[in-house]
Amino acid sequence: MRKFDTKVQHLKYKVLREVARLAWEDKLLENIMDIPKTLVPGNEPTMRCCVYKERAILGERVKIAMGGDKNNPNVIEVIDIACDECPVGGYEVTNACRGCLAHRCEDVCKFGAITFDRDHVAHIDKSKCKECGACAKVCPYTAIVSRKRPCQNACKVKAISMNEQKAAAIDNSKCIRCGACVYQCPFGAIMDKSFMVNAIDILKKSERNTRGGNYRVYAVVAPSISSQFSYAKLGQVVTGLKKLGFHDVIEAALGADMVAMAEAKELSEKGLLTSSCCPAFVQYIKSAFPNLVEHISHNMSPMAVLAKYIKETTPNAKVIFIGPCTAKKAEAQLESVKPYVDTVLTFEELQALFDSRDLDIASLEEGVLDNASYFGRIFARSGGLTDAASQAMKEQGIDFEIKPVVCDGIEACRMALLKLSKSQAALGGNFIEGMACIGGCIGGAGCLTHGEKNKAEVDKYGREALEKTIGDAISLLK
Repeated sequence: MRKFDTKVQHLKYKVLREVARLAWEDKLLENIMDIPKTLVPGNEPTMRCCVYKERAILGERVKIAMGGDKNNPNVIEVIDIACDECPVGGYEVTNACRGCLAHRCEDVCKFGAITFDRDHVAHIDKSKCKECGACAKVCPYTAIVSRKRPCQNACKVKAISMNEQKAAAIDNSKCIRCGACVYQCPFGAIMDKSFMVNAIDILKKSERNTRGGNYRVYAVVAPSISSQFSYAKLGQVVTGLKKLGFHDVIEAALGADMVAMAEAKELSEKGLLTSSCCPAFVQYIKSAFPNLVEHISHNMSPMAVLAKYIKETTPNAKVIFIGPCTAKKAEAQLESVKPYVDTVLTFEELQALFDSRDLDIASLEEGVLDNASYFGRIFARSGGLTDAASQAMKEQGIDFEIKPVVCDGIEACRMALLKLSKSQAALGGNFIEGMACIGGCIGGAGCLTHGEKNKAEVDKYGREALEKTIGDAISLLK
């Protein structure tokens, strides 16, 4: 069974796997230059024009798999030499141009970018074009179109442009670290930094893997894990994690239960709130709608809340979060979260870890994952947080009518925030549930698989919860 949606994901995984294999054996630094040759043996290229360029790009992938550019605070990086196969993009004249006599495109262009050949067919001078789109609007044949690169189309916050070398460039002040560009780039030229080597170092020195180790490592797994690793059972994934060296595996959904209770109370007290569970959504508000920052929930995310609980109740604990989200890697670096979350892995990286240790998780016995409530588990999909907040209102006896605006993807978030910028009446609600990824966390860039079936798997997983109320789930923590 296929473990990944795309071949680009598989390429990324192979690099991660080889880096992890060497890191476990303490041979990474001495063998780092051999990884590209291991993945592309011989003298024949498999994807690029020549084997030397292919290996050079793989070398850059290895660097990002080891943590990337330390001078770049963003967790998303561009591999410049891999970003050269896409068309430059911008406005282009297609063969639908009929060479008409009106020349409306020329008349409307204020920059002199449009000329005509002997057949009256229009041509656009890229050095003069300002990408205003005026010519496209007046063309009677819609012969002028805007062609954007996949990464630009994927980036809904307009953080990606092209540099002088025509490679993608990310504006860190606009980027929300959602990773949409990572998943959509057909050449894998944009990657999220991996902190997998750091995770391996933590695991190797723990009491489970080392005699004399003085700390235990806890895996906090996102509820969207229920829709991943489709070739194995969830209990087998839990066992695989323990074989990697984790002392215990805990559902981040327990943190979601805790957040739902607190967020319901905060909403009832303030009367207007935007959710704080999705770090990409929170960053989007801060960068694009700073006037609305006051409305962001003061609760930390389920990841941070649960990690804080573990650290405060368990001496010498280390916490590694595992989920679908590249933005979580950035969240873990925040001063308010850093004391509680030691590092973050994606599901892609977890698959690489399993295979680097030659663990066939489908053949393992089934372990048990600590139970959260149905409501905590459905945080993984769009609308889940709203359902949980409503349930938390009931369980706490709070007399407040929640009027949710559920935002599925950053474009929907933008529309809701624009309305709220005008007034709460324009918004037509009192609670914005913001999820940067389409479908919610199940659409995260670090997922192994993406698609509608993931929502069904999450709901099924939620129904299997032994704890039927949020209160019952939280009582397990006491």
